[in-house]
Amino acid sequence: MVSWSSYKLRSKSRSALAQSTKKTGFSDHLVQELTVNNPVLWSTQHPNLYQLKTTLLQNGKIIDETTTSIGIRTFTFDPDRGFALNGQWMKMKGVCIHHDAGVLGTAVPREVWKRRIEILKETGCNSIRMSHNPQATDVYQLCDELGLLVMDEAFDEWEFPKRKWLKGWNVGIPGFEGSYDFFDEWSSRNAADMVRRDRNHASIFAWSIGNEVDYPNDPYSHPVLDGTTISQPIYGGYQPDRPDAMRLGKVAGRLASVIREHDTSRPVTGALAGIVMSNATAYPDALDIVGYNYTENRYAEDHAFYPKRIIYGSENRHDMMAWKSVRDNEFIFGQFLWTGIDFLGEAGAWPSRGSQAGLLDLCGFMKPRAYFRQALWAEKPVAYLGAYPVQEGRRASIDAAWPVWNFDDGRMIRVVCFTNAAKAKLLLNGNEIGQTKNYDDETGFISWDIPFMQGTLEVAGMDASGNKTCGYTIRSSGRPFALTASSDHTDITKDKGLAQVSVQVTDADGIPVIMSDDELTCTIEGPARLLGLEAGNHADMGNYRDHVQRVFRGRLLAYIQATGDPGRITVKFSAPWLEPATVYIDVK
Repeated sequence: MVSWSSYKLRSKSRSALAQSTKKTGFSDHLVQELTVNNPVLWSTQHPNLYQLKTTLLQNGKIIDETTTSIGIRTFTFDPDRGFALNGQWMKMKGVCIHHDAGVLGTAVPREVWKRRIEILKETGCNSIRMSHNPQATDVYQLCDELGLLVMDEAFDEWEFPKRKWLKGWNVGIPGFEGSYDFFDEWSSRNAADMVRRDRNHASIFAWSIGNEVDYPNDPYSHPVLDGTTISQPIYGGYQPDRPDAMRLGKVAGRLASVIREHDTSRPVTGALAGIVMSNATAYPDALDIVGYNYTENRYAEDHAFYPKRIIYGSENRHDMMAWKSVRDNEFIFGQFLWTGIDFLGEAGAWPSRGSQAGLLDLCGFMKPRAYFRQALWAEKPVAYLGAYPVQEGRRASIDAAWPVWNFDDGRMIRVVCFTNAAKAKLLLNGNEIGQTKNYDDETGFISWDIPFMQGTLEVAGMDASGNKTCGYTIRSSGRPFALTASSDHTDITKDKGLAQVSVQVTDADGIPVIMSDDELTCTIEGPARLLGLEAGNHADMGNYRDHVQRVFRGRLLAYIQATGDPGRITVKFSAPWLEPATVYIDVK
């Protein structure tokens, strides 16, 4: 069992301080020990933060001062029991995120990250992996404030280039452009800079020195690849002309030493993709905790063979099996799904703007897989309904289960319920249809095949005694009739304050028309500008920065930013044949 202290001010050791003072006659480092009596600890449920004020005086006069938010907490990692925060054993329910936000690119305002992180927490997520580079300071501050654990990560490539897919993800002939050509010169400095910049954040629990740098034959190779069963493509067996995988341990040792020179209050980790190959090197031994990417099949075997190794899923699929590998193995402390939010990289063949791997789309709206994850991770009772036509030979799908109840009369429809209730019953127009079903722990959901009838479809989640604990309702919609709009803020600051306005197409009764793809126009009056209209459609290759955009699945999100003057903003959305919607935002 290894524990890391709650919070430390990092500085040179006393011996180094003495040497510095001896050589120069003065010191720019000071070691102090601070005591906090009966502290309120920082946790994911209660992210309590203290303000540490540092004042620099010269001849009794203040010449500089700063205030730092800090959290007091302890981390414990154990090869048999997993992870404990403040002595409480728990599972990390994590996601990987990139640093873009669709139409906004990588210049993402703090308010956008706040909304996204709050929605991720609503799914039950309690941890984030920064993939595969340090991200904006806003993100770490928000994780401190909102209560999410963070793995900070430095590199996606080391001293040799990895494959880069140029014509779509895993399509065509790869290129090899990257950062490898200045890795030797800059990597130690980059790793040190990451730690020095971010080490005061209470949310950070680990420093990662690399992602999938050990992918078999991409670029490193090792004789163990001959005749070995490996879950990833290995581009052939051992290739002696490729870089020697034994170099992995040397590079990892150097980077880990750099990290530990600047912070010993957190473990060093890496996200390993070629576990079988890396096990034949010193790479895992250089780490305090070892991340496994998509290799749940190795958990039990490696736990038995390396009993002192602390293992977790550093990158994982969304399926039930991947979660059960964490839930049902005490020694695995968590997983990090690929990904938490759709992003602009890893695009498929044209037309494609990016990856659709997220729980949330580019707007930050929850997708069906987010509700599936919520049913697995959330502490509160939850239920969700989605539906799609039954097709012969097609398995039940979590991604196809959108909350739509508009099909041809009599057609067989698969209704899928994501819930953490013990059982559930289905009602169509108030009448129970199909049998009450128990939760299926193999698939993680409950489903019924029923003939379509227009109206209201409702699911009731129940405890083992039959008491209703949660529910969800979807309704057949009419044709698009009106737009509705709501802003996350009714007032914003004049200094680049941001409002995020959600727009929904509805029918005459106010029911969302999820199948709508109407083209909307946004007009703004007052001291604000439109940053962009994001609908989350990866196949739409149009201009997302102008004032005209098609909704996707009946909705979109508008980013409205103040331009510096106080006043009232009027934002109007219109579309042919639809009733318009208007929101008002005050700028102060």
